[in-house]
Amino acid sequence: MDLDDVIPVWHVGNQRPLAWDTAATAVTCRRWRNEGMSESLPTVYLARHGETAWSLTGQHTGLTDLPLTERGERTARQLSERLQGLVFAKVFTSPLQRARHTCELAGFGAVAGIDPDLVEWDYGEYEGRLTSDIRAECPTWQLFRDGCPGGESPQQVATRADRVVSRVRSINADVLLFSSGHFIRVLASRWLGLELSANARHFMLSTASLSVLGYEHELSRPVIRLWNDTHHVAA
Repeated sequence: MDLDDVIPVWHVGNQRPLAWDTAATAVTCRRWRNEGMSESLPTVYLARHGETAWSLTGQHTGLTDLPLTERGERTARQLSERLQGLVFAKVFTSPLQRARHTCELAGFGAVAGIDPDLVEWDYGEYEGRLTSDIRAECPTWQLFRDGCPGGESPQQVATRADRVVSRVRSINADVLLFSSGHFIRVLASRWLGLELSANARHFMLSTASLSVLGYEHELSRPVIRLWNDTHHVAA
């Protein structure tokens, strides 16, 4: 399947994707917050962890176990308000403390299970480095195509994502996951049945954002229902 074959369904009465329409997104997010998704098909909510020192500077943060910043903790609490009233059959979090603490501050620490497959990409020799510095040495480098020396290849990360997809689909009910930016992009790609490629870089994610995977009309049609919602995050 190619990226062009995936039809977004996050629209409200027009042809523009909801995530690109600020006013429509704000209205719809409030409705989803209070009512949940309107269809009976299961959905998977994806929460990216709050801000860390390295997410702020743009350094690649894989397995380095950094804590949240003060702002990261605040936005994680605001994520709790966004998720208020929603009911999940299962909640899982990465074992890394930035995801676990976000999960706790969002109000799900007591019910969340630890899933090692939700950890961020292992960047190997590129851990802690900026993309600009890496490309000064290797101008054509693309994470989602090339992986990282001494770390994980794209296929290894995709294999982890496939295991997560398989597990959440077996639950057949709404699920909430707490993880990290690059892994969530891979997970979304694999949910849609896309082969992992450099196209995954287009799925931008902010810290403490919320995204939703689901289906259009039937289980054979996986879609992205919401992407990178940050309307709950105050400046």
